[in-house]
Amino acid sequence: MKLPWLISALFIAQLAWAQSPTSSEQKPSTVPTFQKGAVLHQVYFWLKNPDSAEDKARLKEGLATLRGVQEVQWMVSGEPASTLPRDVVVSDWSVSETMYFASSADQDAYQVHPLHQAFVKNYSHLWSRVVVYDTQVKP
Repeated sequence: MKLPWLISALFIAQLAWAQSPTSSEQKPSTVPTFQKGAVLHQVYFWLKNPDSAEDKARLKEGLATLRGVQEVQWMVSGEPASTLPRDVVVSDWSVSETMYFASSADQDAYQVHPLHQAFVKNYSHLWSRVVVYDTQVKP
């Protein structure tokens, strides 16, 4: 059953978001009400140069631009947590982002939004691999 993993991920994301600096470009820090049919969009990036602080900062800069997409109700980004190593934990990625959409239609609109298209065009040279997990919320 994957529900405990999802609850843990949401809790961690909420904590990370609450501690992030505020700016006029950020979405409100209130956690959305997770309603049936909503979509959690989780993306994990492996940088071509994982030891490059500059590349990591540039990717995070690019991710911040995605806050301007109207359909993104909530967004948080982060890096692997310093938790106890376990066989089931994957932590070799560089940067992640989690977004909340009210519906699959909103997530579909995000995929073709000019800001998302510009992000892929302008920042994809930084990563060697991307893995996406889209979860349909069914409370």
